[in-house]
Amino acid sequence: MDKVTVEVIRNAAIYASEEMGVVLRNTAYSPNIKDRLDHSCAILAPDGDLVAQAEHIPVHLGSMSVGVKNTVSFLEGVGEELNPGDVVLVNDPYIAGTHLNDLLLMKPVYHDGRMISIVSNKAHHVDVGGSTPGSIGGRVEELIQEGTIIPPVKIVEKGRFNWSLLRLLEANVRTPGYFHGDLKAQLAALNIGERRVLELASKYSGRQVMEAWDEILGYTENYTRNILRSLGVRGSFEAEDYMETPDGILGIRVKLTFSGDGLRVDFTGTHSQIRYPLNAVYGVTVSATSFALKTILDPVMPMNQGFLRAVEIHAPEGSLVNPVKPAPVSGGNVETSQRIADVVYRALAEALPGKVPAASCGTMSNITVGGVNPDGTQWAFYETVACGSGGRPCCDGVDAVQTNMTNTLNTPIELLEKEYPLLFTEYAVRSGSGGHGRYRGGNGVIRAFKVLQGGTRLTVTGERVKTRPWGLEGGLEGMPAEYLVAKENGRILRLDSKDSIILDEGDTVIIKTPGGGGYGDPCGRSDAELKEDIEEARVDGEWLRIQMESCRGNI
Repeated sequence: MDKVTVEVIRNAAIYASEEMGVVLRNTAYSPNIKDRLDHSCAILAPDGDLVAQAEHIPVHLGSMSVGVKNTVSFLEGVGEELNPGDVVLVNDPYIAGTHLNDLLLMKPVYHDGRMISIVSNKAHHVDVGGSTPGSIGGRVEELIQEGTIIPPVKIVEKGRFNWSLLRLLEANVRTPGYFHGDLKAQLAALNIGERRVLELASKYSGRQVMEAWDEILGYTENYTRNILRSLGVRGSFEAEDYMETPDGILGIRVKLTFSGDGLRVDFTGTHSQIRYPLNAVYGVTVSATSFALKTILDPVMPMNQGFLRAVEIHAPEGSLVNPVKPAPVSGGNVETSQRIADVVYRALAEALPGKVPAASCGTMSNITVGGVNPDGTQWAFYETVACGSGGRPCCDGVDAVQTNMTNTLNTPIELLEKEYPLLFTEYAVRSGSGGHGRYRGGNGVIRAFKVLQGGTRLTVTGERVKTRPWGLEGGLEGMPAEYLVAKENGRILRLDSKDSIILDEGDTVIIKTPGGGGYGDPCGRSDAELKEDIEEARVDGEWLRIQMESCRGNI
């Protein structure tokens, strides 16, 4: 097929994915989607191979093809066909590939009686039921306790919307208004994606569009194999990192085996699945692994199913990175995904020294808060809190940024105070939390809010309280996270990285996120850089004193 035409269709598909995301954002109801942008959109081939994606959430995008392929197989298994005008909804993590909060919607695109594409999106709904407001974390031991499980079901069948199903789902979530509005926004995004694909088919032909899909995937496969070949790396490289759980510190192990133009990623040796919501379904493992590899191998390379033709990912069934149903998984999507990325980076640092940054904070610091309003309605709020990225071979890490498997924005304080009984009291960079090094790790964040309504439940799902983000090439670790509750009588409660408590009116929640690890020998940092660190309040005077003493023998 003509290469120019293929490139035009490839870029048109990417733009269509981006436009889908704009529509989803602009028509969503919840702050979590319209302000934090916790959603993703993609265009796939009829068999579920990922063709194009927008620059949205890594953990969504890497699992999109897994979810669509699983859904298509499920429907075939129960004798259901994907017809023109159908839209399938699913959130079962063992099918959709992430966790219950992420509703996956997919719509077949037909042209001249033939399916030529599937358009799809995922969006994180603020609440899907379960034992905890926000539906993430808490003391749950099986999937059904995390929320409403939706197997693949047609929310729209041949153009007819299933209102009965919507009413059923609304009755099983705490925020039905948000649920309704966000679901409709997802449908609107699918419609615009379908329209753009059909425009391509009308301009060229359905056959040419499908041929272009094949060419696009083949190109990316060859691109990936050429990169792996050019590295000149052969052999295996191993690493281990750790998760904090109620059962103790549990390991995630990985072995990267380079074989010329191919790469095998093997998680054999990782701890078995646990009865706590930190298990990461296979789609999450694929997402985190693909993300880490792409950012180091070539950040600007095209990303689609062709990449996974050159990269084999093995995750033992029944492990923390590929559990068996009904193990709970809500935190696996947000926290274990971060550790999977970390451990892959650590192994890559052995294979490709000088190309990999130190560890970023390693947590999304998930905060869910909810309660019952005086009129009997319920409310729920969810957000992830920024942190510090790791020092890099070239330069410092970045302060106060969402890292790795999350790509969301912060939720504006003004909006949160308008929507919920919360009053924010502090929002600042956590000076000195980044690890020391020739290139300093980025600083984390301090975010604090007072609860204005008693009986509010707070659930924390975080990491790096007992372990720290690692440094590289002599760089030091970043500061650990802290989760605190300040009572009005002055008493301070220190929470675990996984905790859930009922708050009294007037309690203040204080989140201190980790900084990134440092890169390189701290004594290599110049006096001018140290002075700038102090002037810009990136570190404090005590940090400088320790630095000077350890490196120069004076104060």
